[in-house]
Amino acid sequence: MLSASVLARSRDDKPSTALSVDELSLYTTPQERFRYVEPEKGQVEERVTTLRKLAEPYTTLCQGVYGAVKPRLDSTVQFGQNSYAYVKNPPPEFYPRACVIGFAGIIGLFLGRGSRLKRLIYPSGLMAVAASLYYPQEAVTIVKGTGDTVYDWALQAYVAVEKLFKDKPRVHQKDSQAEKNSGGETKA
Repeated sequence: MLSASVLARSRDDKPSTALSVDELSLYTTPQERFRYVEPEKGQVEERVTTLRKLAEPYTTLCQGVYGAVKPRLDSTVQFGQNSYAYVKNPPPEFYPRACVIGFAGIIGLFLGRGSRLKRLIYPSGLMAVAASLYYPQEAVTIVKGTGDTVYDWALQAYVAVEKLFKDKPRVHQKDSQAEKNSGGETKA
């Protein structure tokens, strides 16, 4: 007992384009195709770019220096920490030995009055002698290393002096012979 209306389509009508399920949904939005556009550079950005290009060699140099200095700095810090731990918990004979070595340095200061060379050599020499009495193995190691270093320096100095004196006379002899030859030819 209900009345309903029925819509009928005639055969002459052409079918419209079909829609997909996604296009019919009320809750989805169609995907938009976005295209990225690079913004134009402003004055500030151009100046920052120029500044970065100018600073690049200096920053590279600083990074190289940092790479060279960092291991040395780390080893210095580690040495300081180890020294602090050693002084915090020293062996029983450490302080008397340190006092004797320090007293030898003070005696060297009194004996070294007069010239600057004495003020440098006497305290350090007496402290080295006192330290070598208490720590003979370490003293031998240091003397060997220092001896090798001094030998290398002396050898380099010898080679430099040898080059300096060997090169100069040859040049003067050739110049003096050339002057004699040219002088002799003009007189004749």
